[in-house]
Amino acid sequence: MPAATLEPLLADLSDRLDGQVRAGMHDRMLYATDASIYQIEPLGVVLPASSGDILETVRFAATHGLPLLPRGAGTSLAGQAVNRALVLDLTAGYDRLVALDPETRTARVQPGLVLETLNHATRTAGLMFGPDVATSSHATIGGMIGNNSAGAHSVLYGRTVDHLLALDVALADGRRLTFSEGAGERDPVVEDLTRRVIDIIDSIAADIDTRFPRTRRRVDGYNLDLLLAQRRASTPGTFDRVNLAHLLCGSEGTLGVTLEATIGLVPTPATKSLAIVGFPDVDAALAAVEPILATDPAAVELLDDVIIQLARGNRDHRVSIELLPPGPPAAVLYVEYFRPDEGARDQALDALTDQFGADAVRRFTTAAEMDRAWRLRKAGEPLLHGRPGARKPVTFIEDTAVDPTQLPEFVRRFRAIVTRHGTTASYYAHASVGCLHIRPLVALTDPADRTRIAEMMAEITDLVVEFGGALSGEHGDGRLRSHLLERFYGPAITDAFRRIKEVFDPEGRMNPGIITTPTPLMADLRVEPARGPVPVPSVSTFFRYEPEHGFAEAVERCNGAGLCRRMEGGTMCPSYRATRDERHATRGRGNALRLAITGQLGRIGTPAWNDAETLATLDLCLSCKACKSECPSNVDIAKLKAEYLAQTYRSAGGPPLAARVFGRVRAASRLAAMAPNLVNPLLRSGPVRFAMNRLLGLEPRRSLPPFARSLYRRPRSDDGDGPAVILFPDCFTVYNEPVIGEDAIAVLRRLGYRVVLPRLGCCGRSMISNGLLEDAVGVVERTARELLDAVETHDAIAVVGCEPSCVSAITDDWLDLSTRLDPVRLHELAAKTQLVEDFLDTRWDRHPNPPPASRTPGASACRVHGHCHHKALGDPAGTVRLLQRVRGGDVSLIDAGCCGMAGAFGYTRAHYDVSMAVGELALFPAVRDEPDAVIAAAGTSCRHQVRDGTGRVARHPISLVADAWREG
Repeated sequence: MPAATLEPLLADLSDRLDGQVRAGMHDRMLYATDASIYQIEPLGVVLPASSGDILETVRFAATHGLPLLPRGAGTSLAGQAVNRALVLDLTAGYDRLVALDPETRTARVQPGLVLETLNHATRTAGLMFGPDVATSSHATIGGMIGNNSAGAHSVLYGRTVDHLLALDVALADGRRLTFSEGAGERDPVVEDLTRRVIDIIDSIAADIDTRFPRTRRRVDGYNLDLLLAQRRASTPGTFDRVNLAHLLCGSEGTLGVTLEATIGLVPTPATKSLAIVGFPDVDAALAAVEPILATDPAAVELLDDVIIQLARGNRDHRVSIELLPPGPPAAVLYVEYFRPDEGARDQALDALTDQFGADAVRRFTTAAEMDRAWRLRKAGEPLLHGRPGARKPVTFIEDTAVDPTQLPEFVRRFRAIVTRHGTTASYYAHASVGCLHIRPLVALTDPADRTRIAEMMAEITDLVVEFGGALSGEHGDGRLRSHLLERFYGPAITDAFRRIKEVFDPEGRMNPGIITTPTPLMADLRVEPARGPVPVPSVSTFFRYEPEHGFAEAVERCNGAGLCRRMEGGTMCPSYRATRDERHATRGRGNALRLAITGQLGRIGTPAWNDAETLATLDLCLSCKACKSECPSNVDIAKLKAEYLAQTYRSAGGPPLAARVFGRVRAASRLAAMAPNLVNPLLRSGPVRFAMNRLLGLEPRRSLPPFARSLYRRPRSDDGDGPAVILFPDCFTVYNEPVIGEDAIAVLRRLGYRVVLPRLGCCGRSMISNGLLEDAVGVVERTARELLDAVETHDAIAVVGCEPSCVSAITDDWLDLSTRLDPVRLHELAAKTQLVEDFLDTRWDRHPNPPPASRTPGASACRVHGHCHHKALGDPAGTVRLLQRVRGGDVSLIDAGCCGMAGAFGYTRAHYDVSMAVGELALFPAVRDEPDAVIAAAGTSCRHQVRDGTGRVARHPISLVADAWREG
């Protein structure tokens, strides 16, 4: 349907709903991709707020003959979450745990509920949902039902269908029905549907018996084998054991829309333990699977050396390598045990260690240790997308499943096919159930590799049939494998799939082209979208992109895995957590940037540097840098946002006034600090503040930081002749809170250092964050030269800073900016630069003067909030260690992500509400919960946000150290 015709129809739909309807091209294109190789622009996007909204949308689509696609987190690897259809995003406002019954171990949930959120809610009852997909932090129950998902522990818990009791669904024509065991005996409409389905199944029962695989994992096509077993188990003459919910499970949105699900829960394990066993190669690891299964594990997972090596180059996962057995191994098996008590747990680990030797096994028994170790396995698939080069480990035949005892021979044959086609592959697996994720390296832009893909898919499908396995063990059919179903099952079964589709969706409008009537494999590729070829343009950039292997790869690096949509753990992505809006997730911004820069928005083929919708999508990015470390593909949105803004300003003739003022904050601060007693009252006066609010878009409810006499103008005594340390003079420490600088100097001098406070320019942080990269390049060149000269002149052993965002500018942004500086010298400087508290912690036993013994008896609890940049590029745990050493008592890190301030971001009227909403996610409640605790925060913005959000005063950690030593 033409956009001009559809637009008024969608406007009419919007008037009928409590939720939202998004019809603009930019919004539609943010839903054009999932985690697969495909891109298809949808007709529109609906964000329903209730089941009534969903039903109204389904009936609207039926009335107007529109295709419909129900969508969860959009992490599908086979393209089942993209279509030329009206998208129902069920994640934004339809995500409640409706009811929990611990006695019957059941729950009723809305489809947008995230698995991890569900498990947190059921944990107090000692229950959880059995299937535990690697994407548990953001995968939705509705998506798991649509895909029939499983997880690492499927050897114990099976698939989602094994825990699905009932579904409340909307059929394609808008009818609302409930499917459960025996529902056909109670509802005449369900009875009619059941009879029609069973008639089809009965007609091909022999084919189902012979062609459906008997593996633990199988999500190909519809679950006819389960329905046939239920039909045979029913009382003669009835369908009292038949549950049509099990037919919709795994149907990938082609038969109906889930309104609500009733699911079974399982008890949480009494004790857990994990062992990581190292092997010299994948073959040796696979050969060990069968004997390990004899020890009754809860999970056996394989990782190969490709993923291990990629983890070494990933900021967030390289620490996981330390948890692997020494060697390093070329393949590992994660072996987990659930046991009734610690004795049985240790016995299982001892037996495994005896089997493979202590040197080959690393053992973990605490929850924290196991969580750290499992993070690498869960990141396996997204890590692969960070692999450099034209050839990528592409998803196309990565999900086969065979009997685990056949794994060694099956992989040998699989590898021979891959080798014969002139490429290699990465191997990881749910080895306990024989489900393999083998990713051959291919380039979708290469016609020869596309031919190889089709040929390999055909050959491997035949190999799977030969081994009696499943073509897809968990990732589903989607656009990727639906065309293989007839080759895999034969014509009788695939004809039955089409007939069942006609029973539920006679017009073929529910996620068309999936499972039945498949579309061509190479149609609608992301690398060749319908709007035409769109190579990343050759452009003079302000940043270097060598770490990303070029600007093109940086722009296209997001693979859609969606980890940025998680609501808990880590920091990424604060604005998504506050808004629950795809547009404001890292993935949404990554897609928007890719589309704009590759010329898929506005005038086709021309980079849209000044696209209003793209700027709006980038607007809520706090530049926290969490995605640089936490995204497994290392998508650096803060860097790309700054680049896009800079290119926009270049094309538009310059930045707006607010960006210029915020970007040049050091110059304004220097002037204000000359007369703080005059400036501070002026800033508080009504007329001046009103004018600033109007000119700069400041939020009236936000307090402004006061100025103080410059740190440069404060008296200092001789610093002695100890090793020299440069204290970097950031804007905030010098002009706003010089007492922090004085505390840092006092602490460093007490430890025997000669403290040098050079007169330097700005680090460029405020310019970089505001997109003033052209200015930042010049400023950084001058400041870096001055700093390098100071280090050389004073023979300084380190550069330390009090402000994390300024330290990160030196250690991260300076290395990326396209300056004329010597990269080798910049890297040497970055290696010497630390936060002052990290410097104190890492050299604790090597300071010229030993630290005073100054633990404060009865010290109050201290809670540390880590700055986003510190968490992304360093580790705030050092701050905790330092304060424990100095103060003693109870010191711990607040389990919170971003504070929400992010420099100028939180001061503006346009961002204030989101800024405070981010703070309310975790930080503010944690601060309020402990009114007597001391709050420590190194970031100026963080301390300001704590004060504005809770009324509490947070202290810089170095000031707490100085206080303790003064008191001692």
